[in-house]
Amino acid sequence: MSVRVLICDDQSLVRAGFRLVLESHPDIDVVGEASNGEEAIHSAGRLKPDIVLMDIRMPRLDGIAATREITARHPARVLVLTTYDLDEYVYDALQAGASGFLLKDTPPNQLVDGIRAVAGGEALLAPSVTRRLIAEFARIGSASRVRPTALDELTPRELEVLRLLARGLSNAEIAAQLVLGDTTIKTHVAHVLGKLGLRDRVQAVVLAYESGLVTPGRAPE
Repeated sequence: MSVRVLICDDQSLVRAGFRLVLESHPDIDVVGEASNGEEAIHSAGRLKPDIVLMDIRMPRLDGIAATREITARHPARVLVLTTYDLDEYVYDALQAGASGFLLKDTPPNQLVDGIRAVAGGEALLAPSVTRRLIAEFARIGSASRVRPTALDELTPRELEVLRLLARGLSNAEIAAQLVLGDTTIKTHVAHVLGKLGLRDRVQAVVLAYESGLVTPGRAPE
């Protein structure tokens, strides 16, 4: 089954470029385009995409507000693409429910791989974005953090998996560190997301840092 993609950007040439890249892959189906945030929300409801490629700076309604509306209303995952990697955009986009964040100068093959990864429920953050995101959590400080009561529903093993997941480890890397099978880790991750009511791994990373379960610069317990 192909991945259904909605392209949202206020520049027609950018949309055309993305479409050209994506339509060369048989497992990706570009189902529509939107030139502003309001169109993005409407199209997401009408076209039922799996992935929404979302520009941040758009007229009428910006990409962050559109992302917040789409993730609240629809199961589509949002992959934010922008020419900017400023702190406020990174943090706000992920807070709004984005499942990934890449810069617009990302090579075409990495864009395609990113769409496939996000469609499969993986987190997707460019290295520069990851550094800025963790720095933002460090800046916020632990004083403002409140531990969600839902974390108490996790088993000790699930908490351990969540800590490692928040450090950016893949399922295979978590499995190797805990000396468990990949399938077992995949099951634990699914249980963590289900118990915490989270859409994907990115939201799990955000919650782990915001709750103080993981602290920037501190090794996992």
